[in-house]
Amino acid sequence: MEQTLQAFKERIVAATASATPLQIRGGGTKDWYGQALRGEVLDTRPYSGIIDYEPTELVITARCGTPLSEIDAALAANNQVLAFEPPRFGGASTVGGMVAAGLSGPGRQFSGSVRDFVLGADLMDAQGQVLHFGGQVMKNVAGYDVSRLLTGSLGTLGLILQVSLKVLPQPFASSTRVFEVDEANAIRLLNEWGGQPLPVSASAWVNGVLTIRLSGAQAAVDAAQKKLGGTELSNGDDFWCDLREQSHAFFADTAAPLWRISLPSVAQPLALSGTQLIEWGGAQRWYRGDTNAENSAESIRATAVAAGGHASLYRGGDKSVGVFHPLAPAVAKIHRNLKASFDPSGIFNPGRMYPEF
Repeated sequence: MEQTLQAFKERIVAATASATPLQIRGGGTKDWYGQALRGEVLDTRPYSGIIDYEPTELVITARCGTPLSEIDAALAANNQVLAFEPPRFGGASTVGGMVAAGLSGPGRQFSGSVRDFVLGADLMDAQGQVLHFGGQVMKNVAGYDVSRLLTGSLGTLGLILQVSLKVLPQPFASSTRVFEVDEANAIRLLNEWGGQPLPVSASAWVNGVLTIRLSGAQAAVDAAQKKLGGTELSNGDDFWCDLREQSHAFFADTAAPLWRISLPSVAQPLALSGTQLIEWGGAQRWYRGDTNAENSAESIRATAVAAGGHASLYRGGDKSVGVFHPLAPAVAKIHRNLKASFDPSGIFNPGRMYPEF
């Protein structure tokens, strides 16, 4: 692997010297995410493999090009999982791409996001230097947590070489329950249940049906089923897998742009014409609507802001409106300073998050 690292270094140093943009890319399963791709492809897949995995310590360390399928297999052999349930979008997804994209699945509601599970990372900067951040234990950070800053950065700060991730045991029991309820009452119930000691590990509302997953000890799951009622969904695992991979029927309609709206979980139903799917106890709302004046990017984002959140153009649509929610001036300054510090020549995935850096 030292030869691969040296090849990465030489490529990056040459790109910096010539100001040639590089497109950091693993399996390419999320090429559609973010602004338009630019630059020559730097393929991370040659730098692959699990470096260290100690099941008793609940930590796994792997190189950036390692397929998630390899991570899944190693964890499954020890009844452990990536509890934030990152989408795979096919068998080509890699560890580096997972961290760079920062996308979490249904388990985000209960367990936390990708960022919450990143313990440490190695980064190659624009000078070809290997920088080490964090570590391989639960409590390792003093000061600015750069390893978690890299999560969701879409490769704009440098080449993520390897990451250490916290893993969790597979729940002993699981049950999926469904309830016929309208949107407003679904949001109310999710927040009521969220304030109680119930093992709700995932939730989704769409088309008048609220679906929740209960996970944990068998006794806890049994008690929650008895308290909440609802109807058992026999193919619950398939439902959550479809939701994680965005192969659920809601995502099949690609005629209209797909927006991802992040809100306080208690936010009331949004006054937007179109269809919605609600996840994470009400905190994540997927929205599809016809492109017109009422459903323009400005109106959608204004609606999200009024409800206390923000909106991103997740997939499809006109990216010239900006994929991610516009930054406040002070936050934009921080982003520019970070980009200038890690990548002064601007070679890493330029414009992938925001066109100006």
